[in-house]
Amino acid sequence: MHMRRTGAVLSIAAMAAGLAACGGGEQTYATVADKITGGGTVVVGTKWDQPSLGLKMGNEPEGFDVDVAKAVLKEVNGGKDVKIEWKESASSNREPFLQNGTVDIIFATYSITEERKGKVTFGGPYVIAHQDVMVRKDDTSINSPQDLKGKKICKASGSNSYKRITDPPPDGQLDIDATTVDAANYSECVQKLTGSNLDAVTTDDLILAGFAKQAGGNFKVLGQGFTNEKYGIGLKKGDTKTCEAVNKAVATLWSNGTMKTLLDKWFGGIQGLKLSETAPPAEGCA
Repeated sequence: MHMRRTGAVLSIAAMAAGLAACGGGEQTYATVADKITGGGTVVVGTKWDQPSLGLKMGNEPEGFDVDVAKAVLKEVNGGKDVKIEWKESASSNREPFLQNGTVDIIFATYSITEERKGKVTFGGPYVIAHQDVMVRKDDTSINSPQDLKGKKICKASGSNSYKRITDPPPDGQLDIDATTVDAANYSECVQKLTGSNLDAVTTDDLILAGFAKQAGGNFKVLGQGFTNEKYGIGLKKGDTKTCEAVNKAVATLWSNGTMKTLLDKWFGGIQGLKLSETAPPAEGCA
């Protein structure tokens, strides 16, 4: 009797464990796409310090990347809203956050590069930005990216933008002898530019446009973009199912006018800024 009772208890325990693994308690999902369509709460990484792209306001961030994230996830979920938990994802921690599961998916001015493709599966791109230069409004010494020779430019942690100025191809672009000044992020870069600790901030024109708009005319963007920055949707390496789903969603959002509406909402009317007019070709889900 005692042995039979013990066996029964063990069997019940095993069944309970099996049920938990299949959905009792904390649900697990094979891919982020499964989590989206299965009703799970999706943890989305965005910037929290970039005006017009991802800026923390109250309990949640707001901006273009935030709106794109909501629209893409809703499209993947067949037009139904998705439960989202927002997580700040700075340039320096995007790859670790995807790798260790801190976030499920990232929309955070995340330029697709060959180096990053080794660590991340990218959906998109959903828009093309162009690296440009922002200086103080009264600075007449910098009128083109080439004028940064001998100047102090910002080196934001985790960002590759400074390399486009200082390094030769293939990793860089202009191979100019400029001095880099370290900063934790681009909001700190802008603070340093305000305090004359820098001569220029150089990164994607959409990022610069947001800061220039927030500053109310204290800065100017040169309007001389010299790269194509393909903003991708970051996923854990190997999640091709979700990559294919978000690529389909991005194509739909361009074809139905949603992307143009969001670009105009956050960046319309900014002098010198050239916005994407058509859907960028998808990179493929390697």
